[in-house]
Amino acid sequence: MTAAEVLDLARARGVMIATAESCTGGLISGRLTDIAGSSDVVERGFVTYSNAAKIEMLGIRPETLEAHGAVSEEIAAEMAQGALARSQAGLAVSVTGIAGPGGSEHKPEGRVCFGIADAWGVRTETVEFGAIGRAEVRAATVDHALRLLAAALRG
Repeated sequence: MTAAEVLDLARARGVMIATAESCTGGLISGRLTDIAGSSDVVERGFVTYSNAAKIEMLGIRPETLEAHGAVSEEIAAEMAQGALARSQAGLAVSVTGIAGPGGSEHKPEGRVCFGIADAWGVRTETVEFGAIGRAEVRAATVDHALRLLAAALRG
């Protein structure tokens, strides 16, 4: 799924997109806005690398962070919902993960949690990309986020 295809689907549905990114640091928004004319469907992107930014910009609940940690489906859900609530978008995607190097036994390198929110609710999933390297995890995360956006736009 290419960014251009996602933009075409969003145009066809009349839906604006917002992103909430942690481990990708804005790469999803960057991929979408690499395409000329994307401003008609890309509403905004939130780069919330720190926990404080997630709380301040997206309204993540500190108790959720404390209970589950930043790399969790619970935080991915709150990030996507927060991006939707704090934008004019009709669809939001979120990513939070461990691009590496590093990680732990409980949260290994290459684990990324995704959220996708729209008027019908929020869905989450976790993908284990493995210890394939920081750049590769981030690139795979962007590609997966584009596929999630496309699937949501197809309804």
